[in-house]
Amino acid sequence: MKSSSELKQMLKQVDHKGYPAYKSLRGQYDFGDFVLMVDHVQGDPFAAPSSVSVSVPMAKAAFPDEYRDKEYSRTALEDALLRKFSGEIARCSFKAKGSGKSGLFATSRPGPEILRRSAMCVTAQAVTARFEVGFPANGRTINARELEKMLFEFLPPAVTQSLFYRNWDKKILQNVYELSVDQHYIRQELPKRKLIAFLAEGSILPRMSGVSSKPLKNAVPLSVPDSMRVDLNLPCHGPISGLGIPEGVTLIIGGGYHGKSTLLTALEQGVYNHIAGDGREYAITEDTALKIRAEDGRSVQNLDLSLFIHNLPNGKDTTCFSTVDASGSTSQAAAVMEGIEMGSHTFLIDEDTSATNFLVRDEFMQKIVHGDKEPITPFCARVRDLYEKAGVSTVLVAGSSGAFFHMADTVIQMDSYHPLDVKGRVERFLPDYPLPEFAAGEFALTQEDRAFWGRGLRRNDRIKTKVMTTDGFSINREMVDLRYVEQLIDSEQTAALAGMLKYALTHLSGTSTVRQVAGMLDGLARQKGIDAFMDGYAYCGMALPRIQEIYAMLNRYRGK
Repeated sequence: MKSSSELKQMLKQVDHKGYPAYKSLRGQYDFGDFVLMVDHVQGDPFAAPSSVSVSVPMAKAAFPDEYRDKEYSRTALEDALLRKFSGEIARCSFKAKGSGKSGLFATSRPGPEILRRSAMCVTAQAVTARFEVGFPANGRTINARELEKMLFEFLPPAVTQSLFYRNWDKKILQNVYELSVDQHYIRQELPKRKLIAFLAEGSILPRMSGVSSKPLKNAVPLSVPDSMRVDLNLPCHGPISGLGIPEGVTLIIGGGYHGKSTLLTALEQGVYNHIAGDGREYAITEDTALKIRAEDGRSVQNLDLSLFIHNLPNGKDTTCFSTVDASGSTSQAAAVMEGIEMGSHTFLIDEDTSATNFLVRDEFMQKIVHGDKEPITPFCARVRDLYEKAGVSTVLVAGSSGAFFHMADTVIQMDSYHPLDVKGRVERFLPDYPLPEFAAGEFALTQEDRAFWGRGLRRNDRIKTKVMTTDGFSINREMVDLRYVEQLIDSEQTAALAGMLKYALTHLSGTSTVRQVAGMLDGLARQKGIDAFMDGYAYCGMALPRIQEIYAMLNRYRGK
């Protein structure tokens, strides 16, 4: 390791040279309180910025052991450190001048969700922050004096203010820790109380807009009907009351614009912890909950759909079904079966984004199109068995069809954003609206694991990936479409999925199953960190996806 003084001398030596001379700066430099690592140097000032990291020994950073001894509290600490560090270096960005990206300081900028990210890593040994720097140049001639200002004047104060416990407001970090403890406690309580979600009274669920994750100003706080009230005594916060959504089949109804989809969206995103002040910090959904929707045109590989689709007129076998262009109903049936395979215990469904003929078939239609001519067994004929025989609960938003009233254990009516328990009122009407019988066959789930269809690649193959926000990514020009994987909430998760698929294709064996590949990727990420999927140098733009999103990515890869 070289000293910071040696780095200054090296900067003087490359000043005014051609831009490639910056490559000589790669390495580690001791700045006393921290180590600076130049991990990758950009090719020219207009290319992707250089990758740089700083590491502070824990003996000097001195964050309390209790903040980092559990995964959930360590993730919350990393998130808090990253938010502060990101803000500190953003204030220095482009103070140094030059061509192209000269003077840039940048790192991850998290939304309200708390995710494990490659940009900040806390271990028992050190705190490491990764970020990007635009090495300054005039044209393509090195301006090392500006880089010296960036690394010796701008960066050290940002590091000391963010990554040393002594410079923090201790109450802020204590609140971050306590919130993580309380959120973990709620997640542990859900299965004990046979709940799939808890949403604290007073939570702010509406967002400012469809493209903003900020809470809506002057929004109606969540109220709780007494019949659905759940009281908890959190370890740090103390007593708290909220809406408890039980296991089983839950129906969310109400008029348009009354908050049905808002509640469902809060449940979708409640699989992630949220920061204080977001309004949803105590809106917690069990970790495996999966949003299910129609997805016309997606690929389906080697999947048993016979629970929902059978007796196709072309005689195609639905116990091992594949297609490159699924219909809405087929894609939704596939999503259900894949969800069962990946171990999800809750399905979240919105009528507005579902295939109508997959959800329900009314009596009139059954009289016109007889059962022996209809290959689709609707979801409403299976939803009770899914819970009673497979242990999978369902939360369904319905605005037009009343068929699911007969199957629901819980019925919530959203009235001007206030949830009302209307199960008793619904039951009084059920005899007047009998449900037609469905010719549903025996409920049986396949016991066989599917082989992964991805074509293995040599580790020295040149494999290019390109991330398109949360819409998906390409790998060797093969697009993996993730637009309808709605619980994928950060493009850095997409970047991690791209890295995971690249890793899988270069390491898997020809006999690997989908379950094995997903488990391998998830386990590797949790044991070794997201760094395991980086390309040779530290990269600050990856966030950990759930195993549900890993499965979703594998299922949408066409394997060419």
